[in-house]
This record gives sequence, C-alpha cells and structure tokens, in this order.
Amino acid sequence: MSKKSKTMSIDELRDTIRHHDQKYYVDATPEISDLDYDRLMDQLKAMEAADPSLVTADSPTQRVGESPVPHLEQVTHRMPMLSIDNTYSIEELEQFGDRTSGLLPGENLEWVVELKIDGVAATLIYEEGVLTRAVTRGNGVVGDDITHNVRTIADVPLRLLTDSPPAVLEVRGEVYMANDELVRLNEEQTAKGEATYKNTRNVSAGAIRLLDPKICASRNLRMFCHGMGLCEGVGVETYTDFLSLIGQFGLPATPMAKGFPSFAEAVQYSQQTIERLHELDFEVDGLVLKVNRLEQREQLGARSKSPRWLVAYKWEKYEAITALNSITLQVGKTGAITPVAELEPVELAGTTVSRASLHNFDEIERKDVREGDTVVVEKAGKIIPHIVRVEKHERKRSSAPFATPTACPECDASLSRDEGGVYIRCTNPACPAQVKEKLRYYATRNAMDIEGLGDKVVGQVYDAGLVKSIGDLYRLDLEGLLKLERMGKRSAEKLLGGIETSKSRGLERLLNALSIRHVGGRVAEILAQRFGDIETMHKTALEEFDEVDEIGGVIAQSVFDFLHSDTGSALIDDLRSSGVSLVAAAPSPSDSEDSPFSGLTFVVTGTLENYSRSEAQAAIKQHGGKTSSSVSAKTDYLLAGEKAGSKLAKAEKLCVKVLTEAEFEKMLAADPA
Repeated sequence: MSKKSKTMSIDELRDTIRHHDQKYYVDATPEISDLDYDRLMDQLKAMEAADPSLVTADSPTQRVGESPVPHLEQVTHRMPMLSIDNTYSIEELEQFGDRTSGLLPGENLEWVVELKIDGVAATLIYEEGVLTRAVTRGNGVVGDDITHNVRTIADVPLRLLTDSPPAVLEVRGEVYMANDELVRLNEEQTAKGEATYKNTRNVSAGAIRLLDPKICASRNLRMFCHGMGLCEGVGVETYTDFLSLIGQFGLPATPMAKGFPSFAEAVQYSQQTIERLHELDFEVDGLVLKVNRLEQREQLGARSKSPRWLVAYKWEKYEAITALNSITLQVGKTGAITPVAELEPVELAGTTVSRASLHNFDEIERKDVREGDTVVVEKAGKIIPHIVRVEKHERKRSSAPFATPTACPECDASLSRDEGGVYIRCTNPACPAQVKEKLRYYATRNAMDIEGLGDKVVGQVYDAGLVKSIGDLYRLDLEGLLKLERMGKRSAEKLLGGIETSKSRGLERLLNALSIRHVGGRVAEILAQRFGDIETMHKTALEEFDEVDEIGGVIAQSVFDFLHSDTGSALIDDLRSSGVSLVAAAPSPSDSEDSPFSGLTFVVTGTLENYSRSEAQAAIKQHGGKTSSSVSAKTDYLLAGEKAGSKLAKAEKLCVKVLTEAEFEKMLAADPA
C-alpha cells in the first residue's frame, strides 16, 4: 500500500475505495490487488471506529450493517415499470421492426441491442447522488422496498462517482447471481447438510426479499442496469449516451450493449450475440432491441402494459442434469483445437443430447469442468447445447482438472495460442484432421458447391491416399474412385462432374472456400470486387488491404499472410495449374440494362415454395438486382410468399409492387442471360 493512502483524509479514502469499486465491478479492470483493497477498507473502518460521528450512510463500510427490517414496505413507482412484448423468431422480430418504423414514417430509427438478464427486475433511486431507495418491479405499479438488501450488492454504488450529480436519477435493472456463485453456494449447502438450489434466478428472487441484509450479503448478488425511470437533471438525448453516463457514475450497465443505425444491423448483431452466450457467467433468456433516441421513444409511446419502442427476442430454455463422461478434442479447418463434452445421453427439448461443445480451454478452466462431473446442460432455441455449470457439490474427491493439450491430438504437432485470443491451434498445415475439414468446407454449397463430395466421400478419398490437399481434388480420376468401397460408376462420374464445374466458380467463391482465417462470404465478396484476381491480390501491400472498407487490420494481416506463405502460395499455384479460375466472375448479361432486375431493390418475405429466403436473395443479386431487409419508399418489388405479414401490408401502403413466386420466376426467365 502506498504512503499516500496512509495520509488520506477520510473523504479521500472513501473516494479512493469507490474508484477501485468502479474499476473492479463495473470496468472489470482492477488496478490494485485484493490485499491492497482490503487494507484500504481496514483503514477506513479504523478511522470510523475511532470517531463514529464520521460514519455516513453512503460510506463503503455501510454495505452490510443494518438490522433486519420487520417487513417489506410497499412502494408505488413514480413511473410504472411496464412489461416488454416478446418475439420468438427472426420473422416476428422483423415484423416488429417494420411496424415500429411505420409509426414514424420518414424518420430514421437508431436501435440498441442488449442482453435480457434472467434475474429480478428492480429500480434504484439516487437523490443528489446518494442511493435513497431500491424497489422491486412488483406488479409494475407497486413493488417491495429492498433498499436494505441492494445496499449489500457490491456493483451498486451508495454514492454516484461524480461531483455534479443529477437531482434525481432513477436507474432500472436486473439483480442476478452469477453461475459460479451458485456453484459456491451449493458446495456450502452440501457441506452443511442442507438442500441445494436449482437455479440462479430463484436464489436471487428469494435473497433480495429477505428481511435480514446480512443473509442477502452472503449470496453475493450482482446487478446490471438497463433502463431509465424518473430522472431530473439528466441531459442525454439517446439511450447509448445514458448507458455511458451511468457507467461514469459507477453503475454497471448491461454488457455487450451496442447501437446500430438500422434495425437490420441490430438483428444481425442479435444473431451474432446468440453464438457468444456460452461465454457468459450469468443467465440470459433473450435479447432486447430498443429505439435509441429518447425523443422518438416519447413519440412512439406505450400501450397499456408495454412500450412500443422496444421488444424482447426470446427463446425457450431447457435444462437437464447429466454426467460428463469424457472430454474429447476436435481439430477444425483452421487448426483450432475444440474440446467437446461427451455426455451421458439426456432428453432436452425433444431431442437426445449426447455432446456439447466446450468451445475453448479457457472456458474449461473458468467453469472448472472435469471428466466425471455432473453438469447442467442447456439448450435455448436453436442454439447448440452448452454446459452452464458444474454441480461441484456432487464431484468425487478423486477428480482431477482437465489438462490442456500441448500437442495436436491428430498429428502430434506443436500447438500455438492466438495472440490475445483464447484458441489453441495445430501448427501443421498437413494435419490430417485439418485437411479433411478444409476439404469438407471447400465442397459446401456456400463455397465451391461440389456435388457428391460429402463428409463420407471426403473421408474415403483421404484415407485411400487419393487426396491429401485441395489441389488433389482436381487430379481425381474415374479409375481411382471406382476402387473405393460402395462407389459406383454413376456416383463417381457425378463427383468428377461436380469437381470440373467448380473450376469456374470465380474468385469470390474460391476465397471463401480456402479456409483463410477471418475470411467468410462477405469478406470474400469485398476482396473479389476490389481486386479482381489473385495476382493483383498477391502484389497488394498489407497497408492497401487494411484500407479496404469492412476489412480492417486483423483480416488484412490474415489474407496477406496466407497469400505470402509457402502453403498458400503452393496451393494457389496448384489450383492455377489445374485450371481453377482465380479471377472474379465476369459481370453476366444480367448486370446490363437488359435485365429486368438491373438496379432494382427487392425485399423477400414470407415462405416461398421453391426457394429459401437466402436462395431468392442470391438469385436477385446474380441477375443484377439489390436486396434489402425492410420495405421503404425506395423498394421496387416485394417478393411475398405465404405468411408475408407486416411487410406485405407496408408494401401495399407504400404502393410497392408485390410479386408472387410465379411472377418472380417469370422475371428470372425473361433475363437475356
């Protein structure tokens, strides 16, 4: 501990402790050790004990110290805490977006996406910067006074970190318990011979309503803030500004919240966020999409029970308890080693689950997952099953931590960790597992679309020694294929035809197919359009890649490294000699003014008989048209299938031409191409 802390005034010492609370609980960037923090707190306690008249209600020492309350007082909210409308599909979500946009015609709506925490809704009231009251949502009009318990939550500052606090700040949020805290609590319960708890929400709901704050404090509850109540002297115009402001005040805003200029981008981020839920140590039962500008919220108003300016995108959650029999390792197409939990089969959401990805070794360590453990496995909507927590109170004493591998489980090559990342990768580009995964991906529909080259055939041609690299695919012949088990002449000819056809897919599809790290369909499209051919890309300096819109430094470095590596250069040379096109596909006649699609914007909605939505959009782009996710005055055509919903109504209102699937196919047939 520094000499400065020993000579601080009591006010300076309190401010210092509040600063470190902010860095630890809100910013997650602690500046001092736990020991040094405890020394600061001990010094403050000693100063207050020496002169009790110095103790204030908002002192960091006063989080726990109140006597139990005789009962919970009922409090009427100064502004009702309304509920949120729910959606359970992307289609419903898009309908909400269209409907909301239609309420403010001609205005651009910005949106914010944030996590929907599965906890207990509560509101905090600060007056002149000091926490004066905390209340549960209750029925939305009247809630329970839980101030005595909220004061025990370390995330919640008793005084805002500002010298100029607003007169009144009412912040709404969710009280929750982290999964690792439930694990700890259940271990304690088992040691005492008492019943364990089933989930974090039930513990949070019970603890926050306890009469004795000391018991609540032992539950180590947390809180995230995500809404505004009655505020006076808070001069913000957007919700993102509000989140930034309360963060400066020391309040923990909901993590991963992000603003977007359009609803379509917000929906896209929502889908990406769902894939990251396994990273969280707290329960989430959905995402919330909100209009960002407060003035527009006022214009949109509310129904009797819910505002019109926000919606929850939810999914059904299913949990089961089962045994983790073993942890196996998989090697991906980019060499990433993924640990997989092999589970005792268990019924979950109508399906039998026997495996769950553990994602990476940091996650195994964070959750302390071990072979032989009893685990809680969760499936939420279409999200792949993942392990929520370990029931450590049921763990055997002989259990040992899982050892992170030091060599590739397939080829025994050395492993390397991504710089600043969590993934461990095999360094051998000829690793059999990597090669097989690369071949599988190369043949998929979104890549080179090689008909007949499925997973089983990939395994056969590799194991038979016919294919050891992507380039070897173009050296396959009928004689070799017919030697494979269960490979008939018709199937072999079909496969060879698919391989031959793939040669003309063009640069965009090829770049996506080559399993270059960080390069997917969109990045491949941008690169192909920008550079036109592989030769130009090879001559391009790293800085030029970095300057391309939507590329950025990480992607630029990855593409540059691949093109100039021995492996990448050899592969490109091999493909060139095999006759694979290394240039961007030439604009088709459909891109000319003769095409009925040229320069027109289409929106696809509803269920089509012969196309998925993505297939219809791809056909439109291929024939020179553009696609959008929402109907506006700039939309030229709405392609509407069954259950078209609100987009159809909006198109009719804006006099946008509506196409049936049959009419769409006539347009395709009318293209000179």
